[in-house]
Amino acid sequence: MLVATPIGNLGDISPRAVEELERADLVCCEDTRRTGRLLAHLAVGSRMLRTDDHTENRVASEVISLLESGKRVVLVSDAGTPGVSDPGQRLVGLVLAAGHLVTVVPGPSAVLAALVASGLPTSRFVFEGFLDRKGNGRREQLADIAVQPRTTVVYESPNRTAATLRDLAEVCGRERPAAVARELTKLHEEFVRGTLSELASWAHAGVRGEVVIVIGGAPPRAAATDTEIVEALRAEMASGVSRRDAVAEVAATLGAARRRVYELALGVDDSSSSA
Repeated sequence: MLVATPIGNLGDISPRAVEELERADLVCCEDTRRTGRLLAHLAVGSRMLRTDDHTENRVASEVISLLESGKRVVLVSDAGTPGVSDPGQRLVGLVLAAGHLVTVVPGPSAVLAALVASGLPTSRFVFEGFLDRKGNGRREQLADIAVQPRTTVVYESPNRTAATLRDLAEVCGRERPAAVARELTKLHEEFVRGTLSELASWAHAGVRGEVVIVIGGAPPRAAATDTEIVEALRAEMASGVSRRDAVAEVAATLGAARRRVYELALGVDDSSSSA
């Protein structure tokens, strides 16, 4: 049983979540001290077992053994819904593979809380979790966000928030709308909304607390002209790919209708292509 716990305000825990924690023979958690404080607040005495990135695989065997004997096991994270940028995904997969039922008590989620209060479009969104700190992985993630038409939500640590906002402003454009949610549901909860440039300036002096960044989607791309499509087709075919593969690549890259690209491709000399 996956049980969502408060991301700040303890009043957000649901009666059903409390009931499942009371009935649990074992509560798997990231930090026994942090979860212990929650259980003490709820007057729940269930046994806890540390379940984090280092112990998840080992804990799975004990969890499966308990389930096979008819016991009840609950998984929680330090805050919010377990398995979302937190341990739990591997444990869930192993429990399912062993043939056991996995259910969930839904509840608090920093992703959704930040998204719906950001003022940005919510009908379609992407969650990226924590961005890589450096290297090619980070550059690729930032590049993906820059062209992503949907709203993007990322987690960030307070000491890296300013740098991430600067990087986002550089790749997405200084005027891209965004929002920063800080200390969600806690006493000092704060939402800061504006452009990426404005938010980077705001964060320059330092940020404290848990942070979620919400970035508006990329603006619609101007439709490619026939000349742009033909030039792109020639470049692809000159590299040796087939006409069919060139059509697929150009259609995806320029966001043009495949049929239109194909019709233009018929007039492009493919003598230098492989097929």
